Amino acid sequence: MSLKTMTLLTGATVAASGGTPVVLSDDGVTIPNGVHLIFPSDPDYQTRRQITVKYRQPTIDAKTSVYSKDKKSMCLALPIVLADGRVVFNTIRVEREVHPSLTAAQALELSLLGAQMLIDSEAAAFWANGSLS
Repeated sequence: MSLKTMTLLTGATVAASGGTPVVLSDDGVTIPNGVHLIFPSDPDYQTRRQITVKYRQPTIDAKTSVYSKDKKSMCLALPIVLADGRVVFNTIRVEREVHPSLTAAQALELSLLGAQMLIDSEAAAFWANGSLS
């Protein structure tokens, strides 16, 4: 499989299956225009998984009357304790910027294509070892 010939499905559905549902909790950490969520089922504070969610609304330029794009982002941190005792935060960030003129269906399609970039088998070697071929 090759990243350079990757195939994505337009109009597709993407869903997770299997696994165990985990209800996330707001831990009260202040995030400007956002929320900080934790996996409360993780018993060790050092290795508790967490998600930071942020939203920037589109604004209108006073001079040109043109709207900017909104920006939505989520960042999942998966901390681990190294053999020497240091804690490192492995992260994955998902961001989407959309102009207010984009339809809801088009914005959803953008999200679904983005999800496929993370899970497509043709991108597996890239995510595993950085292969660009």
